[in-house]
Amino acid sequence: MWRDSGAPTDSFYAVRPECADVPKTKFKIKAGKTLSARRWQAAFSPEGHLDIGSVLGRIQRGGVHPSIRGEVWEFLLGCFEPKSTFDEREQLRQKRRVQYARWKEECKEMDSHVGSGRIITAPIITEDGEPIQDPLVLLEANPDQVNSNDSVSSSNETRENWESFGGHVQLDRLVIDWKLTLHQIGLDVLRTDRTLEFYENKENLSKLWDILAVYAWIDKDVGYCQGMSDLCSPMIVLLDDEADAFWCFERLMRRLRGNFRCTEKSVGVENQLQSLASITQVLDPKLHQHLETLGGGDYLFAFRMFMVLFRRELSFGDSLFLWEMMWALEYDPDIYYMYEDPGIITEKNEGSKGKVKSTRQLGKYERENMKNGAKSSDAPLPISVFLVASVLKDKSAKLMTEARGLDDVVKILNDISGTLDAKKACIGAMKLHKKYLKKAKKP
Repeated sequence: MWRDSGAPTDSFYAVRPECADVPKTKFKIKAGKTLSARRWQAAFSPEGHLDIGSVLGRIQRGGVHPSIRGEVWEFLLGCFEPKSTFDEREQLRQKRRVQYARWKEECKEMDSHVGSGRIITAPIITEDGEPIQDPLVLLEANPDQVNSNDSVSSSNETRENWESFGGHVQLDRLVIDWKLTLHQIGLDVLRTDRTLEFYENKENLSKLWDILAVYAWIDKDVGYCQGMSDLCSPMIVLLDDEADAFWCFERLMRRLRGNFRCTEKSVGVENQLQSLASITQVLDPKLHQHLETLGGGDYLFAFRMFMVLFRRELSFGDSLFLWEMMWALEYDPDIYYMYEDPGIITEKNEGSKGKVKSTRQLGKYERENMKNGAKSSDAPLPISVFLVASVLKDKSAKLMTEARGLDDVVKILNDISGTLDAKKACIGAMKLHKKYLKKAKKP
C-alpha cells in the first residue's frame, strides 16, 4: 500500500487531462514521515483501543497516507472516541447509517429528487411554495431528463409532494425554505472539484448533492450556504459509504458552522476576521495600519480563506494535508464527547477538581493553549486564524510596498494560489501563535 518515498500527494487524486491550470502539489508523501497504514494499525490494541497520542506527531509533521486517510479523519474530526473498541465503533457506525437513511428518506418524501441520482439546478417551487410548472424551467432544473414528458412527471411529483404537506405555506415555511435551496446546492455541486476525474462519475456528484440536501434540512439554523460543497467534497472522495461521508462532514461543520451563520447585521465569519485583525495589530502593527489606511481594517479580503480553508489556494491533495495537519495540531481527546454528549465533559471537569489531562493526547497547538492558559477562555482561537495571519506575514513586505488599494490586496493574496506551501504555513502559524500568546500575557 506504500508508495515510493517522495510520491506527490496529488498522484492519488487524478486530475482530468484538460485541466492544466490547477495548483500543483508542494507536499510529498515520504516513508518515515507520513503516517503509514502499518504505523496506524500498530497504534490499536487487540480490542481496538487507539493510542492516538502515538500518531499525532507523525500527522502534524508529515500528514496521512491516502490509503488510510478516511478512517484517520473519522478520529481527528471526533466521529469516534479513541478509547472505544472495534465492536463499539462498528455498532455506532451502523446506528449512524440508519439515522442518515431516516433523514434521507424524510427529505425524499418532501422532494423526490433526493436519492434519485438526479441533481436540480433551477428552482422547482416559488417563494410561496407553489410548484413551478413551466416546462422550460423544469427542463433546466432537470437537465438529465430526456423529454418533456419526464418534465411533466417531475412537475406532478413536485405538486404531489407539496400537497402531501397540506399546501399550507404558514405551516410549512421550513419545508419551502429547504426546497428553495436545492437548486443552489445543485449549481454549486456542478462547480465543485470538477478538475477531478472522480467527479466524472455522476453517482459521486449525486452523493455530494444528497448529503448537502440532507444536511441543509437537519441544520435548520444554518441550512445550506455557498462554500459547504468545498468542505464536503473530500469526504465523498475519501469514504465510500455515503452515510459515513455525511457524518464526517457533519463533524467538520460542528467546527465551522459559526462561519456560515448569518443575521441581518452580521456574517458569522466576522468573529474570526476580527481576531485576525487583533493578531495582526499585535504582531505586525505597521501592516495593520497600512491595511486600515487602505480601507481594509475589516479584513474581508481574507473571507474566502476562512470559509473554505484554503481549498482554492492549494491543490486538492495539499488542501487535505493542510486540514489533517491542522486537526492533529488542534486535537483534544474530549472532542468526541463535546459533540456526542456535552454533559459528560461537564461531569468530567467537575469531577477532576483541577486535574490536567495528559498532554500526550493533545495536539501541539492545544498543548500551547493549555500551557499559556488560553483554554480557560470561552472561545479559544482556532489555528485557522493564525494560518491566515502567517500568509499575511509572508506577504507583508509586498503588501506594504505594492498595495495602493483593496484591489491590490486581493490580487496579491490571490497570487498565492499555486505557490502556497501548506507545511510552511502551518509551521508559520505555530510560531505566530506562540509569539502572540507571549505578548498577550504581558501586562
